[in-house]
Amino acid sequence: MVSTATPSPSKVSLGVRLGYAVGSFCTANFATIPGLLLLFYMTNVLAVPAGLAGVVLFLPKAWDLIANTMVGRWSDRTVSRWGPRRPWLLAGAAVLPVSFALVFAGPPLTGAPAAAYVGLTFLLATTGYALYEVPYKAMPAEMTTDYHERTSLLQWRMVLIAVGIAMSGILAPAIAGDTADGYRTMGISFGVILLVAMLASFFGTARAPFTAPQKSEGTLREQLAAARTSKQFLWLLGLSSAQTLGAGVMLAGAPYFAAYSLDDTSATTTLFAALVGPMLVTMPLWVWLARKLDKRGAMILSGSLFTGGALLILATPALGELYAHLCVMIVGVGYAGLQLLQFSMLADVIAHDGAVSGERRGGVFTGLWTAVENAVTALGATAYGWVLSAGGFVSSDPEHPVTQPGSAHVAVMIGVTVVPAVITFAGVLMTLRYDLTADRLAAVTGGAGTTPSAAAVTGAETAGKDGGQPEPGEVLRTEE
Repeated sequence: MVSTATPSPSKVSLGVRLGYAVGSFCTANFATIPGLLLLFYMTNVLAVPAGLAGVVLFLPKAWDLIANTMVGRWSDRTVSRWGPRRPWLLAGAAVLPVSFALVFAGPPLTGAPAAAYVGLTFLLATTGYALYEVPYKAMPAEMTTDYHERTSLLQWRMVLIAVGIAMSGILAPAIAGDTADGYRTMGISFGVILLVAMLASFFGTARAPFTAPQKSEGTLREQLAAARTSKQFLWLLGLSSAQTLGAGVMLAGAPYFAAYSLDDTSATTTLFAALVGPMLVTMPLWVWLARKLDKRGAMILSGSLFTGGALLILATPALGELYAHLCVMIVGVGYAGLQLLQFSMLADVIAHDGAVSGERRGGVFTGLWTAVENAVTALGATAYGWVLSAGGFVSSDPEHPVTQPGSAHVAVMIGVTVVPAVITFAGVLMTLRYDLTADRLAAVTGGAGTTPSAAAVTGAETAGKDGGQPEPGEVLRTEE
């Protein structure tokens, strides 16, 4: 039975906002720790050659192109007592935490055998992440019809992402150290954190409003074709990919920059504090800028700050470690805006498509988005590995340290400055072609905050009487 109550199209309760936002610990930790530490773990602890380590990081992402689109499609067509998305949060919680811990808790292998083990367990972890993250990203577009409310809703998510990045960027390197035992302890500890966060988001979104078309028609191929015809989605995917790739290259290079440019391995922690600190305090500013400049204008500003801050880091050898941290803070201010705005804009694109098509296809969009995002994130580490290889970087293990050639030191610096700056600036240029503004979206949906079409519902699409929740006894199924 479908509830006939008029949905609240604009406001989302504080409890639901926080319940949804806590899932960001999963997003932040899984996106950050492999990007920050996995390449370094393989090259400097497991003695895996840098080029091979980069390939190992990237190959599991090829599977994402299949897995994420399938999960998105399944969640679009799911009918359950918990709504279309939430059952998949539980599925991800059953797979990701254990496989993540196993990535860093393997047998005592080095070289190619170690690379094979890490590649297999990382493949399992990325599968679990797909089961969770694809439906999780689709939910904000279905919680409200208001253009600016989506930004406010996601502000909470970005704050907790900043906390999660701080945890993973500061605590994970401190726990891991430079030994296999340290990495094993870190993997298990953060596996537990992932499990708690994923379960908390499942229970915290039990009363989330659901305002979206209640059907999903067509084959997967037809749905993917529909996504490819959305000009707004393609431009947003392109500019976001550039930003994610730039951040991924810089993230992978941070431990090398600390070790070889600052000659202080502990600086990885303080550099991360400088990066995520602005995310904790500038979110209200970016919400305000998104209203004043529209999201596109705010996105251009944030990308420009990221690009400029990255280029300023080039002067670190002359100006010192404190200067480097100040530059990273500039990067962090821009990164905060990029993170908030791209997901708010994704929710707008999904809402626009739902209003135009009359179908629920958010899972297909977020499936494609997450597949590309994960592949691009891994490509960042791969690209940095290629830069190191080109510079003659020599892999080692803790028992056999080596002295790097001067060309390797140059590669370390170029990889964390010029390369991410150029890539991110390409994203700024692509943002100029994105045209889904507040006025354009309102013209399609009937105006921000207005009552959605009759196809929209509140609660799960099988909603019953109690706060949008379905009648007990409904079981999970997907529409065929």
